[in-house]
Amino acid sequence: MDVLIQNFAELDWRQPVMWLIGAILIFLAIHKEMEPSLLLPMGFGAILVNIPGADAAMEHGPLATLFNAGIANELFPLLLFIGIGAMIDFGPLLSNPKLMIFGAAAQFGIFFTLCLASVFFPNIKDAASIAIIGAADGPTAIAVANVLNSKYLGAIMVAAYSYMALVPIIQPPVIRLLTTKKERRIRMEYKAANVSKLTRILFPIVTTLIVGMFAPNAVSLVGFLMFGNLLRECGVLDSLSETAQKVLANLITLFLGLTIAYQMQAESFLKVDTLLIMGLGLIAFIVDTAGGVLFAKLLNLFSKKKINPMIGAAGISAFPMSGRIVHKMGLEEDPQNFLLMHSIGVNVSGQVASVIAGGLILNFFL
Repeated sequence: MDVLIQNFAELDWRQPVMWLIGAILIFLAIHKEMEPSLLLPMGFGAILVNIPGADAAMEHGPLATLFNAGIANELFPLLLFIGIGAMIDFGPLLSNPKLMIFGAAAQFGIFFTLCLASVFFPNIKDAASIAIIGAADGPTAIAVANVLNSKYLGAIMVAAYSYMALVPIIQPPVIRLLTTKKERRIRMEYKAANVSKLTRILFPIVTTLIVGMFAPNAVSLVGFLMFGNLLRECGVLDSLSETAQKVLANLITLFLGLTIAYQMQAESFLKVDTLLIMGLGLIAFIVDTAGGVLFAKLLNLFSKKKINPMIGAAGISAFPMSGRIVHKMGLEEDPQNFLLMHSIGVNVSGQVASVIAGGLILNFFL
């Protein structure tokens, strides 16, 4: 009873607010099924670390130990990249390499947000770390913010992963605003090219070498992603590939969710700066989506064979959510309009482009 009275006496009004935020994340995970493997541990962890006197929030508590073991040294993001790489089929991209330009165009939000963030955050490394939220890639955002030693790591992690989960809510209105019904009904033929096994094996190796030569600070990010893909394509490590796709990716995502929650303690999270970072992150996602769509519309001015501009929105790194959203929107406009292979190809290119963009940010500001 004494402990209960003491805890109520120490209760800060901000802690119940964080309980509410945690409850909202849990609601989205369970009821709306938005990235439940991530939002559920994040939501529960947010409640956990905001209980007065709880050991989970202490400097040497279990979540602090997990944070130091997996986030402070970038271990969790890199291991997650192996799992993501093993999930990715680069076949649609290799069949139609020009899709890569859409992945590059959809990274415009990063650099737009960098300019905007630098107005509010004088430390350019903090501004760059916030801008990388626009990569729509949680592991890349964590790695960049960590290497640049941003003091806003917690808010950046929460913003990056929250908006990744909210892609189905954020993207469709932006796409509809920038396209006409006629444009959304454009059909695109897909002719699957026979991509040889040798090409599939060489692609992750050559990509790592090329990126490493031009952006050395992106080697770890790209390298782990491509190593995961090599596990998938080599044909002799199927059990390891399956483990990376399922067990490793799910386990690391679970740890990430709980670890991110360690940075959601009320006194450090409920600040004006945090709200500003969340706002800038949302702007980055919107501008990324708009950049991809508008670039596709620009190409249509010079192309005889029209491109459905919605596929440009799939250039963000939220794989495979963004690609599926575009495909679903295409079917809503025309039940015979199958955009999945095109949108997934662009989505895969966005995954690679976002990692390269993170490496370039590190090259500029380290």
